Amino acid sequence: MIDRGPLAQTLTSLLVDVVWWLESCGDDEVDPDSAVKMLESVGWVLLQLPPDQRQRLLQGLADLAEAEQDPARREFLESFPFAIGMVEDQED
Repeated sequence: MIDRGPLAQTLTSLLVDVVWWLESCGDDEVDPDSAVKMLESVGWVLLQLPPDQRQRLLQGLADLAEAEQDPARREFLESFPFAIGMVEDQED
């Protein structure tokens, strides 16, 4: 695991938690149009990262997935880069 520092680890984990929550909440919890706009905004911002920072985020996501005990969260962490548009091919 690459030492990215506690702040980077915490922010990466928080980002994933917010996106997971937006994707999993019901229409009665969050307006679907608002959720989609927020997810598109997150994806756009992440795609604007310089290549070195994008690679560090991808490595951080991989590190979190490797350490995750909850199978559903691990699967979400593994699919996150593909779902958000940071990589073109999802690894199986």
